[in-house]
Amino acid sequence: MKTFTLHLIRHGLTQGNLDGLYVGSGTDLPLCGEGIAQLDHLRQQFAYPEVELVFTSPMLRAKQTAEQLFGSTRQLEIPDLREAGFGCFEGKPVKELVQNPDFVRWMDPTSGFTPEGAEPTLEFHQRCGKTLMGLFEFMMRAGHTEAACVTHGGVIMSMLAQKALPQRKPEDWMADPGCGYTLRADVAMWMRDGLVEAVDIVPFGYLD
Repeated sequence: MKTFTLHLIRHGLTQGNLDGLYVGSGTDLPLCGEGIAQLDHLRQQFAYPEVELVFTSPMLRAKQTAEQLFGSTRQLEIPDLREAGFGCFEGKPVKELVQNPDFVRWMDPTSGFTPEGAEPTLEFHQRCGKTLMGLFEFMMRAGHTEAACVTHGGVIMSMLAQKALPQRKPEDWMADPGCGYTLRADVAMWMRDGLVEAVDIVPFGYLD
């Protein structure tokens, strides 16, 4: 049976990452110089897949990462691949936020609390799971058996905790900048189970 392969990759470093800021979809930062250099190093040391299509988040850091890793390969921007919106916590230092009772409350998945201006956690997870299944559906309908997807760390963790085998907690699906996971599914698995299988690490050889 025909299988479909999607390489899910986290964007490279931004200055916000280096400064320890809590950056979501409310801040459209570019890659920083260190982030670009790190991606170049990964490309030199390891192998990225050769694909004809790259899905990207609309955020600049994701689109630039796709260009660094895949050159002029066709990009298809998917709005729902954006990071979560952090509302009133957007752009603030994480070391300060962890002292904020409202932030601690928001980090508790059982609280149901949504800070001012933020994307509700349940809606974020629903968006991520639906989008991952939608990418595979697009590939199946368009006849693309292999593609890449450059998005955000939180998106990857949410997608895989919900939809990937083997089953793991969200934090167990964390990915380093410029790295991620190779996913595979066939039509029967996608339709019957609504699941995909995580089969490798990207870039190839990264953790060998």
